[in-house]
Amino acid sequence: MQDTLQRKFYRKEMEVNALLEITQAVNDNLPEDDLYKIYEFTLRANLQLSKMVLYVKDLDWECKVQFGAKKDFTKIPLDTGCFDLKKIVAVTDAKLSISCFNEFDIIIPVTHKEKLLAFVFIKTSEEEKGADTTFIQALSNVILVAIENKRLARKQLEQQAIQREMEIARNVQNYLFPDVLPNSQKLEIKAFYQPCKTVGGDYYDYIPIPNENQFLVCIADVSGKGMPAAILMSNFQAVLRTLSRNAENPEQVIHELNHQTWHNAKGENFITFFLAVYDFDKKNLRYFNCGHNHPVLITKDEVMILNEGSTVLGAFDPLPFLDKGEIENIEEFSLFMFTDGLTETFNSAGEEFGEERLRKFLVDHKNKDLQTTHNDLMTELEGFKKENAFADDLTFLSCRVNNATP
Repeated sequence: MQDTLQRKFYRKEMEVNALLEITQAVNDNLPEDDLYKIYEFTLRANLQLSKMVLYVKDLDWECKVQFGAKKDFTKIPLDTGCFDLKKIVAVTDAKLSISCFNEFDIIIPVTHKEKLLAFVFIKTSEEEKGADTTFIQALSNVILVAIENKRLARKQLEQQAIQREMEIARNVQNYLFPDVLPNSQKLEIKAFYQPCKTVGGDYYDYIPIPNENQFLVCIADVSGKGMPAAILMSNFQAVLRTLSRNAENPEQVIHELNHQTWHNAKGENFITFFLAVYDFDKKNLRYFNCGHNHPVLITKDEVMILNEGSTVLGAFDPLPFLDKGEIENIEEFSLFMFTDGLTETFNSAGEEFGEERLRKFLVDHKNKDLQTTHNDLMTELEGFKKENAFADDLTFLSCRVNNATP
């Protein structure tokens, strides 16, 4: 009787010591690997288990701790028969299909707030019969909840870092767009921009060239999203604004933009780009379309698709070819530029809005003011897609010139 009481007392003392060790390790904020090592040592030394395997749910079920087992359980998947277990059971009572788990006596599921965290497979030593499985379950719960909290805290920090990155990228991107667009009888420009997510990959710009009585308009779409895309587009804009002083030679601007994009992106990203320069004195429009959606130019007499140019920027250095588009003796026109988020808006039947539908819309609105055109276009898109979400950034820019001689 005395031996039995002494044995029980000794076991409880070991359990208390084990709990204190685990609690101290958790309070010391030790790394996960150290916590698993302390957990293993505690069960081996204090509770005298001869065999033990611990499977933990991470991205998948993985064996994190093992000792005394004949097999290497890090290479053996968890038996799916465990998933139906709600309480501690003998291995012989579990419906397991993988025979190597039969070298254990007991399976202990570990849960927290009804979430299944782990399974402990144990076999007691010959000297230590009838291990306190409830205590093992509680001890496992303590350490696994601590590890789970570490993971959640790490994910939260990662999400916060991503959110900060997105905010920085969004601020960087906002600086790219012009603060003020012209709104006069001679020249009016309106723009619309709606990113699909926090940060988009679209860009548009208006750059006046007063000494030459010219102006430059452009639109671009960079492959990729987030901070890398925002930084690449920021560099792109800086180069463009520096080179735009030489708008008399836009070919050189395009070649340099391509070179800088290739250099900055290392060939991993590219940019579709459209640039147009209008000269009020010469009444001509020069443009280059580098792999971008074809802008629509509408005059009194015709509708033109502006497709002369080259391939996307940043994919080759140097560009394999570069063709200049030029329209002479043009005094009054409307130019509509857009990114593929507009034409690739889909309805519930999987049909895209498309360029043909867009051109018809623009022709029908050629005599309306630009803001009304933009508002009506958004109404048209919303009615077309209905409950569907926009799958990409949505950007478009309208430019109307009235340069007729009084």
